[in-house]
Amino acid sequence: MRKFDKTLFITVILASIFGIIMIYSASNIWAEYKFNDQFKFVKHQLLFFILGIFLMIIISKIDYKKIYDNSNKLLLAIIVLLILVLIPGIGTVRNGSRSWFGIGPLGIQPSEAAKLILIIYASKYLSLNQKNIKKLKECVLPILGVTMFIFLLIMLQPDFGTGVIIVMSIIGLLFVAGANLKFFIKLGLIGVAGIIGLIIMAPYRLKRIISFINPWSDPLGSGFQIIQSLYAIGPSGLFGYGFLNSRQKHFYLPEPQTDFIFSIIAEEFGFMGIIIVSTLFLIIIYKGFKIAINSQDLFRKYLAFGITFELSFQAILNLMVVVGLIPVTGVTLPFFSYGGSSLLITLCSMGILLNISRNSS
Repeated sequence: MRKFDKTLFITVILASIFGIIMIYSASNIWAEYKFNDQFKFVKHQLLFFILGIFLMIIISKIDYKKIYDNSNKLLLAIIVLLILVLIPGIGTVRNGSRSWFGIGPLGIQPSEAAKLILIIYASKYLSLNQKNIKKLKECVLPILGVTMFIFLLIMLQPDFGTGVIIVMSIIGLLFVAGANLKFFIKLGLIGVAGIIGLIIMAPYRLKRIISFINPWSDPLGSGFQIIQSLYAIGPSGLFGYGFLNSRQKHFYLPEPQTDFIFSIIAEEFGFMGIIIVSTLFLIIIYKGFKIAINSQDLFRKYLAFGITFELSFQAILNLMVVVGLIPVTGVTLPFFSYGGSSLLITLCSMGILLNISRNSS
């Protein structure tokens, strides 16, 4: 056993602290107006940050076999929570989605934990069934069935962005494990058909696609958010307007501390802010994949890869939305966006990566 990866640990801390600072900058005007407390969102995020760092350090030191042994129990627990959150009176509706358990002024989102727990479960499953990875019925379909069941529960909230991240993370794991390439082609066709079906079922998704193609077709409606985001990023130049000097956070960009916080970072710090955020992510992603490559057993290898792939996919998805490359999905930027559940689970994920790095020879 060796010491965990200090570079990864320090980078995670720096990204989280920078995120908290930017949450204050992005939210102070809105928080003062709505709650008469400009530190409202920062205090909540700071609470989850402290708890998350505490859990990250504990998880980095425990015997990783406990994670392996309890993966089935964790999966069962998260399925129960995903069902309970759908029940009126138990789950809380926020921004049109019944995705939270309300705890006083705070909220816990079980779908965030589902992303990590399903990766843990899939990593164990694939490590045990490696010999049958080429067999569709014996190996691939069972894990996809579990994944699609959880995806269905999350879509009932609804939370399309989180559902997509979960499905893509498991597909990434299957690809790395060596599943038949023909399967991915068929899965891609099914996925396209499924997305079309989801759009038909919920017309607001079609509006998002139309606004993505031409935001100015509905500048005060479905295109409003992306237009304001581009107004924030476009004129920021090399160094931006300076910390706390964002213009778009003055009631132009809706709740900028959440999904579109990268727009405020770019507006206040310009191209240098983009470089800083990108560098922090690249270090974490590089370290994560390196830990996966150096891991000696399949469970740890798949787990490290799954966590890193999920983090990188979510970050890329958020950045593509913010700059108008894909329709709005409601996906947060890890470490930076306001959201206690997201930060807490992300830090727990980093704790697992640190644990694996500690146990890699």
